[in-house]
Amino acid sequence: MYEITVKTHFNAAHFLRGYDGKCANVHGHNFDVIVTAQGDQLKPNGLLMDFKDLKASIESRIYIFDHQLVNEMPPFDEVNPTVENFCKWLYETLAGDLHGTGVEIKRVEVKETEKYSAAYLP
Repeated sequence: MYEITVKTHFNAAHFLRGYDGKCANVHGHNFDVIVTAQGDQLKPNGLLMDFKDLKASIESRIYIFDHQLVNEMPPFDEVNPTVENFCKWLYETLAGDLHGTGVEIKRVEVKETEKYSAAYLP
Protein backbone atom coordinates (compact mmCIF):
# COMPACT_ATOMS: atom_id res chain seq x y z
CA MET A 1 0.00 0.00 0.00
CA TYR A 2 1.27 3.47 -0.91
CA GLU A 3 0.35 6.72 0.80
CA ILE A 4 0.74 10.39 -0.02
CA THR A 5 0.01 13.27 2.33
CA VAL A 6 -0.79 16.88 1.53
CA LYS A 7 -1.02 19.76 3.98
CA THR A 8 -2.78 23.04 3.23
CA HIS A 9 -4.71 25.61 5.25
CA PHE A 10 -7.48 28.16 5.42
CA ASN A 11 -8.41 30.94 7.82
CA ALA A 12 -11.94 31.17 9.15
CA ALA A 13 -14.14 31.90 12.12
CA HIS A 14 -16.72 29.70 13.79
CA PHE A 15 -18.59 29.21 17.02
CA LEU A 16 -19.75 26.00 18.63
CA ARG A 17 -23.47 25.54 19.19
CA GLY A 18 -24.43 23.89 22.46
CA TYR A 19 -20.98 24.42 23.94
CA ASP A 20 -20.57 25.73 27.49
CA GLY A 21 -17.44 27.83 27.27
CA LYS A 22 -15.60 30.51 25.35
CA CYS A 23 -15.82 28.59 22.06
CA ALA A 24 -19.56 29.30 22.01
CA ASN A 25 -18.50 32.82 20.96
CA VAL A 26 -17.30 33.67 17.47
CA HIS A 27 -13.55 33.11 17.21
CA GLY A 28 -11.05 32.44 14.45
CA HIS A 29 -8.40 29.89 13.57
CA ASN A 30 -5.71 29.32 11.02
CA PHE A 31 -6.90 25.81 10.19
CA ASP A 32 -4.28 23.35 8.93
CA VAL A 33 -5.75 20.58 6.80
CA ILE A 34 -3.76 17.36 6.38
CA VAL A 35 -5.05 14.67 4.03
CA THR A 36 -3.54 11.24 3.44
CA ALA A 37 -4.55 9.22 0.40
CA GLN A 38 -3.70 5.59 -0.24
CA GLY A 39 -3.72 3.01 -2.98
CA ASP A 40 -2.00 -0.20 -3.95
CA GLN A 41 -1.16 0.56 -7.57
CA LEU A 42 1.22 3.16 -8.91
CA LYS A 43 0.62 4.77 -12.28
CA PRO A 44 3.11 4.04 -15.08
CA ASN A 45 4.99 7.22 -14.08
CA GLY A 46 5.62 5.79 -10.60
CA LEU A 47 3.14 8.06 -8.80
CA LEU A 48 0.16 7.02 -6.75
CA MET A 49 -1.32 10.46 -7.43
CA ASP A 50 0.31 13.78 -8.16
CA PHE A 51 0.60 15.85 -4.96
CA LYS A 52 -0.64 18.92 -6.81
CA ASP A 53 -3.80 17.10 -7.95
CA LEU A 54 -4.65 16.04 -4.40
CA LYS A 55 -3.90 19.55 -3.14
CA ALA A 56 -6.11 21.05 -5.86
CA SER A 57 -8.96 18.72 -4.91
CA ILE A 58 -8.67 19.66 -1.24
CA GLU A 59 -8.42 23.38 -1.91
CA SER A 60 -11.34 23.32 -4.34
CA ARG A 61 -13.47 22.15 -1.41
CA ILE A 62 -12.15 24.33 1.40
CA TYR A 63 -11.68 27.65 -0.43
CA ILE A 64 -15.34 28.58 0.18
CA PHE A 65 -14.64 28.68 3.93
CA ASP A 66 -11.57 30.91 3.73
CA HIS A 67 -12.11 34.16 5.64
CA GLN A 68 -15.75 33.27 6.28
CA LEU A 69 -17.92 32.48 9.28
CA VAL A 70 -18.15 28.71 8.82
CA ASN A 71 -21.50 28.59 10.66
CA GLU A 72 -23.09 30.43 7.74
CA MET A 73 -21.81 27.97 5.10
CA PRO A 74 -23.52 24.68 4.20
CA PRO A 75 -23.47 22.11 5.68
CA PHE A 76 -22.30 23.90 8.83
CA ASP A 77 -25.27 26.20 8.85
CA GLU A 78 -27.04 23.09 10.20
CA VAL A 79 -24.20 20.83 11.39
CA ASN A 80 -22.12 22.07 14.33
CA PRO A 81 -18.78 23.26 12.85
CA THR A 82 -16.48 21.27 15.11
CA VAL A 83 -13.20 20.12 13.61
CA GLU A 84 -14.46 16.56 14.04
CA ASN A 85 -17.48 17.30 11.83
CA PHE A 86 -15.33 19.22 9.37
CA CYS A 87 -12.96 16.25 9.03
CA LYS A 88 -15.81 13.86 8.28
CA TRP A 89 -17.41 16.26 5.78
CA LEU A 90 -14.09 16.76 3.97
CA TYR A 91 -13.41 13.02 3.93
CA GLU A 92 -16.82 12.30 2.38
CA THR A 93 -16.40 15.08 -0.17
CA LEU A 94 -12.90 14.03 -1.23
CA ALA A 95 -13.85 10.34 -1.30
CA GLY A 96 -16.50 11.25 -3.88
CA ASP A 97 -13.96 13.23 -5.90
CA LEU A 98 -11.58 10.26 -6.04
CA HIS A 99 -14.18 7.55 -6.66
CA GLY A 100 -13.02 5.19 -9.40
CA THR A 101 -9.41 6.42 -9.46
CA GLY A 102 -7.90 3.57 -7.44
CA VAL A 103 -6.92 6.10 -4.77
CA GLU A 104 -8.82 6.39 -1.50
CA ILE A 105 -8.71 8.90 1.31
CA LYS A 106 -7.20 7.25 4.38
CA ARG A 107 -7.20 10.10 6.88
CA VAL A 108 -8.28 13.71 7.18
CA GLU A 109 -6.87 15.80 10.02
CA VAL A 110 -7.68 19.40 10.83
CA LYS A 111 -5.66 21.42 13.32
CA GLU A 112 -7.25 24.41 15.01
CA THR A 113 -4.00 25.27 16.72
CA GLU A 114 -0.54 23.81 17.01
CA LYS A 115 -1.75 21.84 20.06
CA TYR A 116 -5.31 20.85 19.10
CA SER A 117 -6.49 18.76 16.19
CA ALA A 118 -9.05 16.14 15.23
CA ALA A 119 -8.96 13.46 12.58
CA TYR A 120 -11.42 11.26 10.70
CA LEU A 121 -10.48 7.82 9.46
CA PRO A 122 -13.09 5.69 7.67
